[in-house]
Amino acid sequence: MLTHRTVEVGEIRMHIAEQGTGPLVVLLHGWPETSHSWRHQMGPLADAGYHVVAPDQRGYGRTDCPADAGRYTLLHLVGDVVGLIHELGEQEAIVVGHDWGAPVAWHTALLRPDVVRGVAGISVPPASRAPEPPLTLLRRRIGDGFYQIYFQRPGVAEAEFDADLRTTFRKLLGGSADAPVVRDGEGFLDRFADPDPLPAWLSDEDVDAAVESFGRSGFTGGLNWYRNIDRNWELLAPWADRPITPPSFYLCGDGDITRAFTDTSGLAEVATDLRTVVDVPGAGHWVQMERPDEVNAALLDFFKQL
Repeated sequence: MLTHRTVEVGEIRMHIAEQGTGPLVVLLHGWPETSHSWRHQMGPLADAGYHVVAPDQRGYGRTDCPADAGRYTLLHLVGDVVGLIHELGEQEAIVVGHDWGAPVAWHTALLRPDVVRGVAGISVPPASRAPEPPLTLLRRRIGDGFYQIYFQRPGVAEAEFDADLRTTFRKLLGGSADAPVVRDGEGFLDRFADPDPLPAWLSDEDVDAAVESFGRSGFTGGLNWYRNIDRNWELLAPWADRPITPPSFYLCGDGDITRAFTDTSGLAEVATDLRTVVDVPGAGHWVQMERPDEVNAALLDFFKQL
């Protein structure tokens, strides 16, 4: 049975969804999501014999949203995951992340391999440290209109997304864009179509859940993750040459828009115990919602190897 509760994790109060008993699996959502994005994984993974926990991460949903943008670095986010594992009475967990949750999962495995039984990333692959600050490279490669650069300006994206929450989530979750680049005089959402009807995997109730959640939390907490991209690059310099050593797994839809600006060519060098790479044909960015049966089966195959 799926339950919800709030736990104390270091400096923050964290809301978690929880189901099942057995070895701990922590599911980390991305942007702009909450624990609700794992709704199709909770039951099947719990039924397979796992204690499945999906938090609203720092800055999202019913979890605390610190006002200081500097408290959203990957060191803070990894600390939240480690703190959650220990707060749940465990010494280790399988850590799974999608979108922004994937870098959190990968870095938890990098920085604290002692608490990671296995790590799975969905959509965003692990990457070696860039030779320059990432935003500098993105400006040079894609331009100032790239969405991660657009998100750097406090209040700008927030105002756009808050203007009409229902349209925002219909577009972000159910729509599509040819490239996540903001043209002069436009906003980020202008690149997305408003789908009518919604795709079969996304219901009006799912949009309602997102509207309710972000109507409460706002967008600033999640956007502050982007506003620490270059700071993360600086803070993580001591681990520049260290590989991810726990058993690892990577899955991505073959139509995922992130493929345009991520690199999977060096996966085996970055993650030295890479067990499986799965491409899901015909799936986009929200693959765990679009194709849950295939994602669940692939995750469980990986879990059985641990």
